[in-house]
Amino acid sequence: MTLVTAPLLLPTYDRAPVTFERGKGVWLVAEDGRRYLDFAAGVAVVGLGHCHPAPLAAAHRQLDQLWHASNLYWTSPMVALAERLSERFGGAEAFFCNSGTEAVEAALKYARRATGRHGVLALEGSFHGRTLGALAATGQASKRTPFEPLLPDVCFARMNDADSLRAAIRPETGIILVEPIQGEGGVHVATPAFLEAAAAVADETGALLCFDEVQTGCGRTGSFFAWEHAGVPPKLVTLAKGLANGLPIGCLLVADDVAGAFVPGDHGSTFGGNPVACAAACAVCDAIDTALLANVQEQGDRLVARLAELPAVVEVRGAGLLVGVELDRPTAPLIDACRDAGLLVLSAGERVLRLTPPLIVSDAEVGLALDVLVEVLG
Repeated sequence: MTLVTAPLLLPTYDRAPVTFERGKGVWLVAEDGRRYLDFAAGVAVVGLGHCHPAPLAAAHRQLDQLWHASNLYWTSPMVALAERLSERFGGAEAFFCNSGTEAVEAALKYARRATGRHGVLALEGSFHGRTLGALAATGQASKRTPFEPLLPDVCFARMNDADSLRAAIRPETGIILVEPIQGEGGVHVATPAFLEAAAAVADETGALLCFDEVQTGCGRTGSFFAWEHAGVPPKLVTLAKGLANGLPIGCLLVADDVAGAFVPGDHGSTFGGNPVACAAACAVCDAIDTALLANVQEQGDRLVARLAELPAVVEVRGAGLLVGVELDRPTAPLIDACRDAGLLVLSAGERVLRLTPPLIVSDAEVGLALDVLVEVLG
């Protein structure tokens, strides 16, 4: 029985005509038995590949012990994950939730509580989520306009334009919200100089600098956090997507030197810090080691170098295994053609292909994907 025309789901997604039943590594298998090379990875979620043995075993063990206890109590996986993330960050406290947009909402509230200011400064072209606060800070009018009015006092600056950033700051600005790489917005990379300028503006004005690493975090760019490439640590970081390799989780990290603003009752999440998701996330953190990060960089470099040679390609940009390919034509028919050829890829705008394969992708699998892309783009 096919599920692709199920009438009982709200039409919030333009779903492709394929139903998947299982996956292993970088491969998905549809209900008809056909295999697909997955260079979408659930939109940069399944970083270790489908059914990776480490988070799979960790989740199974936890399912046999405890599924839920409420945040009125402690659980061991929650504490263990907070410890791992704090160590990776260099000293931080964690708030756990269920998604990236929830993590952004937590950041917006935390900045209000910490600074006493309600204003938000974000970037044009950004994407931070679809709930009302995160949507208000998303720099894409097409996504905001149907749901306005949204939060007031949200301003937008231009990516990689420090003068624009300084001009947009307001006395009421409590948070400066930046994606180190705008994933959904076209795979545009923030320069180290721009990130340094954002940190300087935040320090000068008393706003909190928040890096939205929902898509770039957890090894996707070749380091655990994307900000590590520039050496510019923020005060707040949001994580989600790859953190638990497909189980629902989100996280706000608050640097030690700005911790303490929230008190009991200020914020919460019924399922945040779920023991099963946190156990899987601990296994993911342990698996993101030097060898894996080196593979991310190596395979990303291979993709960029080969794709840049193709005549249909205007520009290739990104970092690690978050790769954007700007084309001289619309991507929609090319995405369909790739899927017909057994390769799953994403878009990041009308003319930008987005490649976000699992971080474990091999030489051979990158070669297969390149063969399809060369054929489709040729």
